[in-house]
Amino acid sequence: MGTFTTSDGTEIFYKDWGSGRPVVFSHGWPLTADAWDDQLNLVAGQGYRAIAHDRRGGGRSGQPWGGNDLDTYADDLAQLLEHLDLQDVVLVGHSTGGGEVTRCAAGRGAPRVSKLLLLSAIPPLMLKTDANPEGTPIEAFDDIRNGLLADRSQFYEDLSAPFYGANREGSTVSQGVRDQFWLWSMTVGLKGAYDCVKAFSETDLTEDLKRLTVPTLIIHGDDDQIVPIVSAGEKSVKLVKDAELKVYEGAPHGLMSVEPYKERFHKDLLDFLAS
Repeated sequence: MGTFTTSDGTEIFYKDWGSGRPVVFSHGWPLTADAWDDQLNLVAGQGYRAIAHDRRGGGRSGQPWGGNDLDTYADDLAQLLEHLDLQDVVLVGHSTGGGEVTRCAAGRGAPRVSKLLLLSAIPPLMLKTDANPEGTPIEAFDDIRNGLLADRSQFYEDLSAPFYGANREGSTVSQGVRDQFWLWSMTVGLKGAYDCVKAFSETDLTEDLKRLTVPTLIIHGDDDQIVPIVSAGEKSVKLVKDAELKVYEGAPHGLMSVEPYKERFHKDLLDFLAS
């Protein structure tokens, strides 16, 4: 584990486990690198170098007033790759992290990236617009912001249900999984969490997806209540030159923590790394 300082003076915390080809994970909102611990442990145990950072604004990273936007998130990630001098990198991004790795791989980080995995990811655009009628109305994101300002602790408690599909009949999600979601979320500063809502909902990544030239695996659950597949995975696969979409029937947004989807994801992840 270590830290580095970005060009604007923000300290970024990262985990660095194992050795071998680097696999760099980027977490979703409003979480931290700890959300990837199962996968970090998995790939490090299989002979890869597993790395994940706490995005600026939360966890063990700095909490600056500014820079809580997708351009800066992607630049922070690119600087992490440069700080560790990583080559032949596989980037894995969940939700907001999927937008972060997409912009990084399409821009400053491109020379260091060889593969991309987008899991329940936000690209190309979450917000409903005239050009994106399948998107989510702005009012839903306003409700998120209002929930954060009113009582963020209770908001995160409630959000954990649709995040992991605990509000679906037959759900096997444990209370422990929901509790850890709350715990991680509460380590994120209010300013960073609030600003990130605009970042993940209003950033259009269409052109970034078109610029990608590396093999890209897109995994999305068809019961994702946070980032609906119709406005995300189903559109992204049509925009990336070398992409494959795997649809997990019945899977929620946080499928990497919920069985039986977690086991399937681990297999697909290892197969993708080995391909």
